[in-house]
Amino acid sequence: MNEQATCVVGIDVSKRKLDIALLANSKTKSKVFDNMPAGHRELAQWLLERGTGQERTHICMEATGPYSEAVAIALVESGWRVSVVNPARIKGFAQGELARNKTDRADASLLARFCAAMRPSLWTPPSAEWRELCGWVDRLQALKDMHQQESNRLEAHMATGQASLVESVRTHLDWLMQQIGTLERDIDDHINRHPELKRDAELLRSIPGIGNTTVAKVLAYAGDVRRFANAKALAAFIGVTPRQRLSGSSVRGRTMMSRTGHADLRRALYMPGLVARRHNPVLRVFGDRLRATGLAPKAVVGAVMRKMAHLIYGVIKSGQPFDANFPGLKIDLQDGI
Repeated sequence: MNEQATCVVGIDVSKRKLDIALLANSKTKSKVFDNMPAGHRELAQWLLERGTGQERTHICMEATGPYSEAVAIALVESGWRVSVVNPARIKGFAQGELARNKTDRADASLLARFCAAMRPSLWTPPSAEWRELCGWVDRLQALKDMHQQESNRLEAHMATGQASLVESVRTHLDWLMQQIGTLERDIDDHINRHPELKRDAELLRSIPGIGNTTVAKVLAYAGDVRRFANAKALAAFIGVTPRQRLSGSSVRGRTMMSRTGHADLRRALYMPGLVARRHNPVLRVFGDRLRATGLAPKAVVGAVMRKMAHLIYGVIKSGQPFDANFPGLKIDLQDGI
């Protein structure tokens, strides 16, 4: 929100409806709309009828997945200025206000007050091809999770000698593997059809330790990483930055990974982190140096994941593939940047 904005709007999003709180001239007006395309158009028209020009209005909502994404995209494409905020920030703001009520209408007013006080950055929706890729990747992961669950059931049924159930589960496993293979090919085709995705995918594959599965997840979940101000911002988005616990003379907690970020993307980098720890020449040296200082093996992997986030940002931002002999890269790792 900038200095010109005179009206703020909080939108509490649920599956079926949108609770609106318009805060202007110290007065709040409330309204409810259906969370569907027709309701999104009615919302935009209602705001215009209240005399809130698009250039003077800042709209704020929580990130609630597909339910908030649809209305946010509709408003941005109509010219409105929208912020999509991490729910943890809103929860912290409510605790700071000692808020006691938890209703949809109260949450909309809270979002409006948060917007006026904190002025969150404006949200830029990812392109259609990035959104479609994210849907494909989520679907593929869901099928892989089902396959793992069915594999566990197969083992249990085999242990109890339930032959008929074993055959049923095996049939389902075969079907799941066919669907997984089809989805993987669809994802590869989708990436190859779009030049920007294809270029970024090739740059990511140049980093030892990152394969096709991780490439698709990084592209889907992080979007265009050029939107981040620097590599540290990307690492913070993923949640692999260190969190210190030092206060006064008594609190001397162990430094840990923050885990405040995109959990799915963080999980996607764990296995590549293990692979890179052994096979990436730069990250292997980095990990060995940390291990020599007495750092626990799992903590070393976490640090490697953070450095991998820096490499991801570096290759895409520069447009140059990974080069283990690049002088600046060795200096950065030596200095712990």
